[in-house]
Amino acid sequence: MEITIRPVDSRRELRKFIHLPAKVHKGHTNWIPPLYSDEWEFYDSAKNRSFQYCDVIMLLAFRGGKLVGRVMGIINHRYNEIHREKNARFNFLETWDDLVVSRALLEWVEDWALRKGMNKLVGPLAFSDKDPQGYLIQGFQEPVVIASHCNYEYVIGHLKALGFKKELDLVVYKVPIPEKTPELYRKIAERAMVNNPGIRLREFTRRKELKPLIRSIFTLINETFTHIYGFMPFTLEEMDDFANRYLMIMDPRYIKVIVNDTGETIAFVIGMPDISKGIRRSGGYLFPIGFLHILFAGRRSRQLNLLLGAIRPDYQNRGLDTILGTAMLDSARKGKMEYIDSHLEMESNTKVRAEMEYMGGKVYKVFRLFGKSLKKKPAGKTSGRIQQLTESESG
Repeated sequence: MEITIRPVDSRRELRKFIHLPAKVHKGHTNWIPPLYSDEWEFYDSAKNRSFQYCDVIMLLAFRGGKLVGRVMGIINHRYNEIHREKNARFNFLETWDDLVVSRALLEWVEDWALRKGMNKLVGPLAFSDKDPQGYLIQGFQEPVVIASHCNYEYVIGHLKALGFKKELDLVVYKVPIPEKTPELYRKIAERAMVNNPGIRLREFTRRKELKPLIRSIFTLINETFTHIYGFMPFTLEEMDDFANRYLMIMDPRYIKVIVNDTGETIAFVIGMPDISKGIRRSGGYLFPIGFLHILFAGRRSRQLNLLLGAIRPDYQNRGLDTILGTAMLDSARKGKMEYIDSHLEMESNTKVRAEMEYMGGKVYKVFRLFGKSLKKKPAGKTSGRIQQLTESESG
């Protein structure tokens, strides 16, 4: 049957877009539902500030009236201007194992991107590197943590068949938490405290203690993450939005901050207990009791997930990473954690990778970003009815 593609243009169709993954992944052991309250805000142009500087299209695929796929296309104009690129992005592709559907959806995104002057399509990548990115290519048997894609292996086959090639690999380490921090590592941390007079390690027990530091932490991220693929600097409003989304589920015990003698934030690391089992039990809904499942899962978890970390450039290579690492290991042991999940690290980040491996970590998952050069098709050879889209429909 013919595949029909149409843009999401109503709340009813957005609901179909948001809930399709639960149908595609029914019975998929490792899949974790999103938090649906977050999903409605993420895809809402009135609430997600990223829509202000991005062109966005959300597509649904139908066969014989049945919904069989979805995808999102994004053009991040701010990122393209900063990096002098003309890249479009795709993300949140969901289909059953049907290459015809994947082809129809992605070729629509390609045509849309070409019409807007883009010359390359990359993904899966959304508004920034803080959104789920990269498809799993190694470690399919491993549970996926929050803010990571969980995809079937056939998705990789579809992308390769459609001409997509490797853009970048992102590795994830599983690090065993030692019964005792290695003596050499602890001594380096102690020496770093002495060699950097005036610095102070801040640790926390209550979430409200974190609020005054939110903007300084995100400002430091803006200063240090410029080399990260897909990174977009946070505006003040985005800092507050991000904090409001995640502060509620943060465990202050696993947030470490170093300040200098003037009180400036110069380094930090953020971790959180793995709550994926709780989200799965909640079905993606916080209420009426979903938040309790998530809370209990965090308390019972034996895996600590690292989320973010940074050191101000003028303080790098001065041992501050060992101060943060030692403090985090101490807290992890007190919390009866057994493993650390490093989250995504660029394959080229040799410094962080060496530190993970020094602590006994091994790569147990690999995610890949794909890219494809776009070429204009001869007249009359467009792959879909993209010409019928109005400018308002296509973002």
